[in-house]
Amino acid sequence: MLGGNRLLKSISYPWRSLALLRRWDAVVWLIAALIAVPILVVLSQVFVNTGDTWQHLAETVLADYLLNSLWLMLGVGAGVIIIGVSTAWLVTNCQFWGARWWQWLLLTPLAAPAYVLAYTYTQFFSFEGVFQSFLRQITGWEYGDYWFPNIRSLGGAIAMLILVLYPYVFLLARVAFLEQATCSLEASRSLGCNPWRSFWTVALPLARPAIAAGTSLALMETLNDFGTVQYFGVDTFTTGIYRTWFGMGEPTTAAQLASVLVVIVFALLVLEKWSRGKARYYNRGGDRPIPYKLRGWRAVGAWFVCALPVFFGLLLPAGLLLYLAIAYQKVHLSDEFWRHASHSLVLATLAALLAVILALLLAYSHRLVPTVIVRWGIQVAGMGYAIPGTVIAVGILIPLGWLDNRINDLTSHFWGTEVGLILSGTIAALIYAYLVRFLAVSLSSVEASLVKIRPSLDEVARTLGRSPFNILRTVHLPLMAPGLFTAGMMVFVDVMKELPATLVIRPFNFDTLAIQVYRFASDDRLPEAAMSALALVVVGLIPVVWLGRQTRWVE
Repeated sequence: MLGGNRLLKSISYPWRSLALLRRWDAVVWLIAALIAVPILVVLSQVFVNTGDTWQHLAETVLADYLLNSLWLMLGVGAGVIIIGVSTAWLVTNCQFWGARWWQWLLLTPLAAPAYVLAYTYTQFFSFEGVFQSFLRQITGWEYGDYWFPNIRSLGGAIAMLILVLYPYVFLLARVAFLEQATCSLEASRSLGCNPWRSFWTVALPLARPAIAAGTSLALMETLNDFGTVQYFGVDTFTTGIYRTWFGMGEPTTAAQLASVLVVIVFALLVLEKWSRGKARYYNRGGDRPIPYKLRGWRAVGAWFVCALPVFFGLLLPAGLLLYLAIAYQKVHLSDEFWRHASHSLVLATLAALLAVILALLLAYSHRLVPTVIVRWGIQVAGMGYAIPGTVIAVGILIPLGWLDNRINDLTSHFWGTEVGLILSGTIAALIYAYLVRFLAVSLSSVEASLVKIRPSLDEVARTLGRSPFNILRTVHLPLMAPGLFTAGMMVFVDVMKELPATLVIRPFNFDTLAIQVYRFASDDRLPEAAMSALALVVVGLIPVVWLGRQTRWVE
């Protein structure tokens, strides 16, 4: 039988010549090089002499950037672990009314960008906002008669990010809890452990790698955030990079700040990889019974624990935005709204289509040529998601600006005219940034879909003389259609909500819905941005609903 398999492989791989291997290696590494260029450009600026600028930053604001970023990471990390793990445990191992619905409703805050929550809650909870105005009206208090937490602060930024990022931990922790065999919990109960002790001594240690992975994703998104910290006046590396580039006119110094942020991100990646390396003791739980049935006040408490993050993370801000739109008569969708929406749709559609195509090439290359070189190239191509958008923007604008200057020099020398910026600040540059940032999102979904296709189908097609591209077109693409749609949809939604890279690279007079929300909120004109913000939230709900349907969490 073994000899028959070897004979079949020798017959079914006639095209695996050295030239083909090199061709697929070249495709993978070409894509990987395009993704890695912005990061390498940023790192290459570390030792460039910037005069006294870097020293000035080090003496004045660099410590604030570092401390605020670290406090932000610590606060968000603790918050997403507490909310994500507790809710995942409740909906996975406890039975109470509505538990099946909370399994996917707890994911819905992912639909709301953190900066939308920041703008909305500021409008509602600030001194002149609806809540405090109503409080003063019913109590007769005036300014200075009472204390109310300042929403526009480091603590407020931490709260906003926790509300939208805890689903990363919830999703991975829930999968980890589902994979744990019920017999492990039953054994702990037979040894006299109550549910609380079983959770701490058995379930939580087994789920630790998944929790660490989800927390790492949340922290990388925290470092990428720009709109929330900028609006709340919290100086972090993302705001510092933007201010150094556009406020001080120092792109090299901005790149050096970005390189420090890259080091922090890579440290998080190392931590996440280390945690995965420890995950060698998972057990498949299969169709497991729910071990704990909650009744009475325990069931009510579990229901409220699950309801609070959904209420504050999605329902309340969405309701406030709708209230602002109606109260200030901004429900009418103006021509400006449709123009910005069309810009967002064009960018998101192009980026999603290209990301799916590139991800399909990478995943199929690895299926055809599963060599170490191809695998490393795919890992390089997928690392862009860990890099903040401001860093990617800096890494793209520096080389494109250099190319524009060289092209202007040539046209000025030979034809006596300058063509201007033909690469920097264009749609092409913006889509390039999106691909660097979000290719990993589509790659994970495409790889998951391709792995589900049995290799025997490839073997049969190869024995019939079909070429690799013919097999991809006639066999794989029809079977992968749902996965490809999911990959494109995830990139589409991420591009619609993306702010830092869009703010830096976008062409002149080419605003998107995210930029419109940012611009109006910065000018304290949130009612005018309410419909744009609601549109972003509604679009963000699409992958959440799709995910709930695909995983059949709602029966």
